[in-house]
Amino acid sequence: HCGKIRFQCQTSTTFLTVWDCNCSDCRLRKNAHFVVPKSCFQINSGGNNLTEYRWGTGTARHYFCATCGISPFYIPRSNPDGYAITFVCLDAGTVSNVDIRRFDGRHWEDFIEAEGKDIKACSLGSD
Repeated sequence: HCGKIRFQCQTSTTFLTVWDCNCSDCRLRKNAHFVVPKSCFQINSGGNNLTEYRWGTGTARHYFCATCGISPFYIPRSNPDGYAITFVCLDAGTVSNVDIRRFDGRHWEDFIEAEGKDIKACSLGSD
């Protein structure tokens, strides 16, 4: 929003699977995100302007801009080896196709057990 946090991420395609989560945090922020491996993510500027929020298990690390409060990315509980990028924080025109999938964060453990293989695979590198 304010432009102080700049980052880049690399995906293998311009077609993204974006996860629409209904956990208490994502639901209130209307956060739809996609996941990339940590090796495909880089903070270009403003890293010192990030503040962090954790709750519950403490595994997820939610980062916010200390100036405007936007959460452009975080380390998700489902993928502690990756970054979840807030889709609407991408520069316009960088993605040509999006598949929006439901992530049942309200029933996190059950969802991960039954259907979690797809999101967990998102943070695996292709090296």
